[in-house]
Amino acid sequence: MDLSNNSNTAKNLEAAFGGESMANRKYLFFAEVSKKLGLKDLAKLFKETANQETEHAFAHFRLMHPELAVDDPESLSEEQKKAIASRCLELAIEGETYEYTTMYPEFARDAKQDRDSDAVAEFEAQTAESKEHAEIFRKAAHNFGLLTSIEQHHARQYTDALTSLDGTTVTKKPPSDDPATQKWICRQCSMIYDPTVGDPDSGIAAGTAFKDIPDDWHCPICGAEKKLFTPYEEPAAA
Repeated sequence: MDLSNNSNTAKNLEAAFGGESMANRKYLFFAEVSKKLGLKDLAKLFKETANQETEHAFAHFRLMHPELAVDDPESLSEEQKKAIASRCLELAIEGETYEYTTMYPEFARDAKQDRDSDAVAEFEAQTAESKEHAEIFRKAAHNFGLLTSIEQHHARQYTDALTSLDGTTVTKKPPSDDPATQKWICRQCSMIYDPTVGDPDSGIAAGTAFKDIPDDWHCPICGAEKKLFTPYEEPAAA
């Protein structure tokens, strides 16, 4: 469904998704209350209804974001799978960022004007938590990108091994003599540090040579110490 030229339907789907999502959480809350009251059958009813509301919300969200609908995962290429996962992270970051930069700060401001200290504390706590979630999702997105180069490295290793079985010598470029371009690879997980990119999430700016990285820096993928990295020999051009 193309919603680009159908703004009313797009808005209605978003409202419906929000309503069904809220109903899900509300009924789960009711289920928890009923359970504490010893009303097991009522708690079960609320949980079952909450699950149904979830399915309704999912149906709305699939229409809102058809690029995320996965009907036959086996038919998807690795690149297609990564594109879908990346889009999920992108939307998650967008939502959490809005919450901690706009929504909760505005709610807290209004609560302060209303002199509702409990609400202020709740909104401020949620601001901090949303910011933490956004940072986690950003880190995941960053690592997701790093994993692509690792998989490419592993694929080249397997290709080289196959080529060697045929008696062909595999040629590799020697490590660069220029620290500004020399890549380093983690011996533990194969993460490749590229000085032209750096590791911004760890405070390492682009253009930072590996030798200039602080000794307490760790691999952003597996946490290995800096000393476990070695100069990366890139495959020679065919």
